[in-house]
Amino acid sequence: MSIARKIAFAGVLAVFAATWVHPLWPAEQALHGSLAVIGLVALWWVNRRWPLGNGAFIAICAFIAIHCVAARWLYSNVPYDAWLQAATGWSPNAAFGWQRNHFDRFIHLLYGLCFTPALVQLARHAWPALRIGQAFTLSVMVIMCSSLAYEWLEWGIALLLSPEAAEAYNGQQGDMWDAHADMLLATLGSLLMWPLVGREARR
Repeated sequence: MSIARKIAFAGVLAVFAATWVHPLWPAEQALHGSLAVIGLVALWWVNRRWPLGNGAFIAICAFIAIHCVAARWLYSNVPYDAWLQAATGWSPNAAFGWQRNHFDRFIHLLYGLCFTPALVQLARHAWPALRIGQAFTLSVMVIMCSSLAYEWLEWGIALLLSPEAAEAYNGQQGDMWDAHADMLLATLGSLLMWPLVGREARR
């Protein structure tokens, strides 16, 4: 593993540890945080078997790190508006008239953005004859299908929880189309990577 990838991996572990200092909602954070643990183990294993490029590896590490931050505040409580106001004096909620916390939307968009380059590389590892467009199409399909599977997982977990705990975990914030919007944003994030993926392939 390259130095850059080791630093990125260590950075995620540091962020994960930091988010567990005086947790606000330990049980709910543990549910979300388990995905980060699974993701890190999978990333380590995949990279040992089919080494990823530095950019693709670091992008996944960045996603997992941001997910850890989101898990601490259960997504819908991330105080991004207060952070931005303190840092820049600008409020996205005021600027766009937002009434809900949109950090969960941001995470789903990032999922498509951050995982697509690695999926394209893995597709071409598995099937070297694939053209870049074919590998990209498969990657977008994987993002779409995995997003659907995740929403099913959230639904299944919610069935096992009390209504209050289910709302806290899912973070729908009263939006009946929350799952649909999340899947759409993940798909758009993946599609937005085409210019970068195509440029890398031409190199």
